[in-house]
Amino acid sequence: MLKTALMLNFLALGGCAAAPATEATIARPESVAVAPVEAADEAAASDLLKKAGYDAAMADAGERQRVFNDPAESVALKGDLVQGGLVFGQTLPGAKAALDGEPVMVSDDGRFLLGFGRDHGSSALLVVTHVDGSVVRRALDIGDRDFPVDRIDGLDQSKVSGFTEAQLKKIGEDKAKKDAARAASDASPFWAGGFAWPVTGRVSGVFGSQRILNGEAKTPHSGVDVAAPAGTPIRAPADGIVRLAEGDMYFEGGLIFIDHGQWLESAFLHLSRIDVKPGDQVTAGQVIGAVGATGRATGPHMHWSLKWMGILVDPALVAGEMPQAAAADRVGN
Repeated sequence: MLKTALMLNFLALGGCAAAPATEATIARPESVAVAPVEAADEAAASDLLKKAGYDAAMADAGERQRVFNDPAESVALKGDLVQGGLVFGQTLPGAKAALDGEPVMVSDDGRFLLGFGRDHGSSALLVVTHVDGSVVRRALDIGDRDFPVDRIDGLDQSKVSGFTEAQLKKIGEDKAKKDAARAASDASPFWAGGFAWPVTGRVSGVFGSQRILNGEAKTPHSGVDVAAPAGTPIRAPADGIVRLAEGDMYFEGGLIFIDHGQWLESAFLHLSRIDVKPGDQVTAGQVIGAVGATGRATGPHMHWSLKWMGILVDPALVAGEMPQAAAADRVGN
């Protein structure tokens, strides 16, 4: 019944293909026996015994720390176990969870998220502790991805490098606004209803690509870009609370943050219009603003970033295959 309940909870999630970690049984090694040492030199014999005892102790310590793939049905995962992937978890109410030693927010009904950055290593450790004290440990295999190089020329150089004191002051003020907006997150899993594309059209920039701007190497692309005419409506990809709505950020131009709960945040950049304000609760599909080319941009497009606990993940993996653009979203029709 527990497995059935967990799977029913997942039916509400959208846009993610299951990618469970490979289960493996690890045999317990045989205990290390220390053979009697016969030697004329008592000091040498003592050293040998100490070494044998040390080796045995280390083997035992290694065994205690070994990670077992626990087949328990009290933890279910759905999503992409790859670099840039976001995974949706379900466990028992009241449980606590940690990923690679960092606590993960778990809702009252046992829902939680796991995110893996662009450069995450090949493995991760999930530990779930239930209210009865039982512990489930999962070793997760994280798939490697190749990311392209993306060269963009023709940008306003003042948005790339060589900033004046006034520009640096503006950049610092904008950062303070963003940091304040990210100071808290709602514990509710607003994300549980699934995700949809905020705008449909031609993908003009992908997550994780190495950016070369006006010939200068910059940080990898933080999200996904969709080319669309200026004024095209941008819709909330999932339920959430607006944390930031600013029309004149130095790099981002028009910028909106939506908190989807449990430290999962959508950011929309370069907007020509903003239709929401901080504190607004939005629902999936609600128009929040419009496509533009404000800030550091060469033309109108929607930039969508998705961040979990400060880790950027790939929105395209979460939203899934893009549908055809709806007639109502085509500007000029």
